[in-house]
Parts: sequence; structure tokens; C-alpha cells
Amino acid sequence: MLKGEHVYLRAVERSDLETLLAWRNRPENRRFFREYRELNKDNQMQWFDKIVMGDRNTLMFSIVRPESDELLGACGLCYIDWVNRSADFSIYIGAGDLYIDDRYADDAGRLMMQYGFHELGLHRLWSEIYDFDDAKKLFFDRLGFTLDGRLRETHWAEGKWHDSLFYGLLEQEYQNNNR
Repeated sequence: MLKGEHVYLRAVERSDLETLLAWRNRPENRRFFREYRELNKDNQMQWFDKIVMGDRNTLMFSIVRPESDELLGACGLCYIDWVNRSADFSIYIGAGDLYIDDRYADDAGRLMMQYGFHELGLHRLWSEIYDFDDAKKLFFDRLGFTLDGRLRETHWAEGKWHDSLFYGLLEQEYQNNNR
């Protein structure tokens, strides 16, 4: 368990899956994810069994409010490249209508960065978001990530093409920002 100021992170449990599925299927949230269709319970169970439990290159966590043990969202390090020491940083808050906020998401984000750089010895964290995801742009800015690049017209959503934005944070940048 990873403890922060406003949240703690723990392993994703089977009991979390129904709530996580409902959040991921909300159209206002799903537009920010790679899913192009609504997921069903079988999709969710396959993700849990194959990726969360079975893929050593993915480490997923549930984001929980300490005082109530309320599930708030999920985050993780995905596509971990152990040779080049990099990982895709994934996060969302599903509780209420937060998606990404400056309290729970930022706290979980700081825990993930600390875990990735200190515990796992990663060199680089990165994330792909879409150009209309203003909340995550601000989130990555607050955490010290740099906009590394843009791939044009990679994502079809809401009747038009959108660009993918790639944010990155190097271990040295993290260390410099957290002294």
C-alpha cells in the first residue's frame, strides 16, 4: 500500500471491477480513454485476469480515500519497458464527476511518480492524452511533466480527428523538482 496525503493506493481487487467498469463506460469519461466502445463485464474480467493479474509489465492500483475506504479511481504504470526503464502513466478519478482534480489525482500522481522512480528504478514516465483533455494537460503540468510531442490526427472522437499529446518526465527532473 502506498500512502499519500489525501489518498492511498492499493492493489485492484475483484470487488473494484464493477465500479471501475461503470466509470470507464461513462461517455464523458470514455472519450478520454483508448476504448472506442462500451465495455462489458467480460471485457473487464479479461482485463483484470490478463493485464492486472497476469502482465508483469503493468502495475495497476486502486485510488482510495483513507478516512472512508471509498474507491475514488485507478492509476498505474503500463507498458513497462524494464530494459529502457520507462512506463506509461495512467490515471483517472471516477468518483463523482471529478475525472482529474488537483487533490486526489495530484496526490495519487505524486505517489505513482515516487513509486516508479524510487521503488522500480524507472528512468522515464510518459503518457499519451488527446488534445481535448484539458484536465490532464493541467495535471501533467502541475506534476512537472513536459510536453514531448504531438502526433497529428490519431484519435477519432465526437465526429472529428484529434491529436495525441505525449507528456514525459525524466527521473532527474523528478529529483530536481522534489528536493
